[in-house]
Amino acid sequence: MPTQRLETDYLVVGCGAAGMAFADALVTDSDAKVLMVDRRHAPGGHWHDAYPFVRLHQPSAYYGVNSLPLGSETIDRHGPNQGFYERASAPEICAYYDRVMQKRLLPSGQVRYFPMCEYLGERRFVSRLSGEQHEVKVRKKLVDATYLEPFVPASCKPPFEVLGEVRCVPINELSRMAEQADRYTIIGAGKTAIDACLWLLEMGVPPDAIRWIKPREAWLVNRVFAQGGELVGTLFEGISLQVEAAAQATSIDNLFDRLNAADQLLRVDEGLTPTMYKAATVSAGELGQLRQIRDVVRFGRIRRIERSAIVLDEGTIPTSPRHLHVHCAAPGLNPAPAVPMFTADRITLQPIRTGLIPFNAALVGFVEATREDIAEKNRLCPPNRLPDIPLDWVRGTLIGVQADYLWSKDRAISEWLERARLNASRGLQQRMANPRVQQASKRYAENVRRALQKLQQFLLQATA
Repeated sequence: MPTQRLETDYLVVGCGAAGMAFADALVTDSDAKVLMVDRRHAPGGHWHDAYPFVRLHQPSAYYGVNSLPLGSETIDRHGPNQGFYERASAPEICAYYDRVMQKRLLPSGQVRYFPMCEYLGERRFVSRLSGEQHEVKVRKKLVDATYLEPFVPASCKPPFEVLGEVRCVPINELSRMAEQADRYTIIGAGKTAIDACLWLLEMGVPPDAIRWIKPREAWLVNRVFAQGGELVGTLFEGISLQVEAAAQATSIDNLFDRLNAADQLLRVDEGLTPTMYKAATVSAGELGQLRQIRDVVRFGRIRRIERSAIVLDEGTIPTSPRHLHVHCAAPGLNPAPAVPMFTADRITLQPIRTGLIPFNAALVGFVEATREDIAEKNRLCPPNRLPDIPLDWVRGTLIGVQADYLWSKDRAISEWLERARLNASRGLQQRMANPRVQQASKRYAENVRRALQKLQQFLLQATA
């Protein structure tokens, strides 16, 4: 079969949250031609591999792409998410990205889309169905939107051995189980395991019928302070409280004590010092539910599950073929190191602000569309490695605050931030008459310089 030859300005590899937000921003602010390649059947990335009951941990109001709202951008008035902006489900997100592709990107005339294709490297890709190969002449840049592709249970085998008659399923299968289990053993300490526990409790499973194997305790972001829109003042209040905690901290341990006391970082078990931080959000109501689960195992990671025993790093506990073991132990966030965002012929999409994948990718798209100098583009878009441990909160906050300062001094970026729906802090200036916002602004101004000095000091001490 002969190789098909194509030509484009930008070759975007990956049509998940980052690739879609970048392409949307790029075609909005330039006349660039974009060719998008993805190995899945439809845009949406890992959301196609997500468990059925997953929801965003951030508001839908600032997720997706700039040019098309996701959902109604309203605050829920009842249910477990009451008082917060709505959070879309996986099916809603997948349908949304299909609309973005079909109603926005392709009709622009600037985008061509090749689903079900495997990127081979060297600007070549092959159809996973027909075997047809393509070679692309890229006039400007290759855009790698898969560099930080997450690891999810549906596509990752359990990191432990499963023997004999053991019932062990990835979280994706939990809602499809036809047979009741005597007990449910949730394996993992992160967002996925939290979602599994909350879903079981919501479905009426008694807390005593749930065992939670947690290798680590996690710091979690208080969802109250992770809103935007009408609640953007509360978002800024949270930022100011974080800056104040950093400015007053006497050590890195004292920093996290202060962040916890200020309700910025929360934990399920108040008696333990967390060793994990992945920027997952949680509400006070969800914390209360999770604390109902009393059977929490902290013997390290699982080595293997036998018919009647679970063997861990630091001990062995009983189990049974009548127990269902739920695999939530995929790594989740990709730990790949930070690399320069821009080079002469490549863009590697990574965060700048922690946890806001679409926003960061859209900003990179805008900067690429409006700037020429590579050094200047990298100065405005410093890469911020995805978090894993508490020290990453320090590093990520440093990078994010410094980047926000750079953006505030750039008129074009400041104007873009104010019109970008993906920017959680959009509209803050219009609320400066609010006394609570004024107090937060005063707190921030009084503490930010000292806070940055302390964070830099703590980071240097910890990495020396």
